[in-house]
Amino acid sequence: MSARTDVTIPSHGETLAAWLYRPEGAESPVPCVVMAHGFSATREEGLAPYAEAFQAAGLAALVFDYRHFGDSTGEPRQLLDIGKQRADYRAAIGYARALDGIDPQRIVLWGSSFSGGHVMALAQEDPAIAAVIAQAPFTDGLSIIKVAPKANLLRSTADAIRDQAGALLGRPPVLLDAVGAPGSYAVMTAPEAEPGFRGIVSPTSKWRNEVAARVMLRIGTENPAGGVGKLQMPLLVCACDHDETTPPAAAIKAAERAPRGELKRYPLGHFGIYTSLEARADQVEFLTRHVLGGGVRTAAEKLAGEPAGQTL
Repeated sequence: MSARTDVTIPSHGETLAAWLYRPEGAESPVPCVVMAHGFSATREEGLAPYAEAFQAAGLAALVFDYRHFGDSTGEPRQLLDIGKQRADYRAAIGYARALDGIDPQRIVLWGSSFSGGHVMALAQEDPAIAAVIAQAPFTDGLSIIKVAPKANLLRSTADAIRDQAGALLGRPPVLLDAVGAPGSYAVMTAPEAEPGFRGIVSPTSKWRNEVAARVMLRIGTENPAGGVGKLQMPLLVCACDHDETTPPAAAIKAAERAPRGELKRYPLGHFGIYTSLEARADQVEFLTRHVLGGGVRTAAEKLAGEPAGQTL
C-alpha cells in the first residue's frame, strides 16, 4: 500500500475525514486530484487503488468522506444532501489549494457514479479547475427515473415526503436501503447492484446500507451535466457499456458536448470499473497529458501495458 496521511478538512462546522497521498521525491509543487465516492459510499469502497495510481504517476490525491458518512462528522447519519456534498467538495478543493507542495492551479476533480455528477457541476462554477474525471457518472436524473421500478418510485416518494416533513419537526430520518436484490425495496435494485456494491465494500468500512429518504425528492430533477458545453478544461468520461445503475447514454452525450471532452468506453457493468486496470491506466494517461505536461509517464506506461480489461 502506498504511503498516505490521515487529515481532516473543516466544512461548514463539521469535519471531513480524508486521506492525503503525496508522490515521493517531488521537488516542486504537484497537481492534486480531489476525490469522493458516490451514492451512500465511503472512501473505503475502491478509491484507494485509483489514488495510489495517481500518486505513483507523480500527482497528489485527496480522498474524503462527505459529512454524515463514513469517518466524517455530521448528524443525522446517512443524510445524503446534494448541496452539502458539493459544498464538501468545495471545502476539499480549498484545502488542497492551500497545502504546501500542491500547485493550486492544477487541481483535478474526480468523481464516480453519483459524485461523477458532482464534479461536472462543480467544474461549471470553477473555471480554475485543471481537469475533470467522471467514471460511470450520474449525469441526468430523468434517465435514472426512467429505468427505476415504478412501485419503488411511488413508495420512495411517499417516504421521502414523510422524511422531509419529519426533518422540519426535528424527527430522525426515514431511512431507505441503498441497495437491494431485484424486486426488493431499495434505491438501487438492478441485478448488478447488490453483489457489485458488496463486492467493493472494505472489511474496515463504515458503509451502511441506508440513506435518508428525502434525497429521492431531488434525484429526478438533477441534471449535473447540463452545462458541460461551457467547460473549458479537459473532461474525461469513463462510461461502462453494461451499466444498469447509471445507464451510459447520458454520460456519452456529456462527453460529446464538452468542448474538450474525451470518452473512454469499457465492456463493464457499473461496479466493474472500480477494479479495472484499463480504466486506471486511461485516467493516468489523461492526467499525464493534461496536468503533468508529459513529465512523469512511468506509471501510465506500466499500467497501460496490462492486458485490456484485466481486473485485480
